[in-house]
Amino acid sequence: MKNAEITSANAAFVDEVVRECLLTRTRRISRVVTNIYDQEMRPLGVGSAQVSLLATIAKLDGASRAEIGRANYQDRSTLTRNLALLLKEGWVKELAAEGRSRPIILSKAGRELLAAAAPRWRAAQAEARKVLGKEGADALIGVADSLPLDDLAE
Repeated sequence: MKNAEITSANAAFVDEVVRECLLTRTRRISRVVTNIYDQEMRPLGVGSAQVSLLATIAKLDGASRAEIGRANYQDRSTLTRNLALLLKEGWVKELAAEGRSRPIILSKAGRELLAAAAPRWRAAQAEARKVLGKEGADALIGVADSLPLDDLAE
């Protein structure tokens, strides 16, 4: 009886979502790709999201939370949650305040973790490229690089 209550208009909408929804497709791709990287990072006791955030912090070399959030396209609460784990594990440290901000940098343990993660990340990258195909991987990079990220709401 579940489907008996679906009207023809709703049924058409459901079919449209199942067939064409960009959100559904990007989330599916995200889950598959994230799983590839997470499996590769698991022996290091870290997830792919943490490695990505560590790399962003390393690249910024002493950025504030707000700068890291903007660079990683994360809202404040998501970034705070993700940074908490990195701080707890000792992979990053927050320096004394410089004006209103407290710069965050990699610790020695964070640098060592990134070094250990590099070959595993490269293996995951190769597997993800294999799964997506060259055209798919290139398309994802192209789309991501052309997004109007300044328009993201916080």
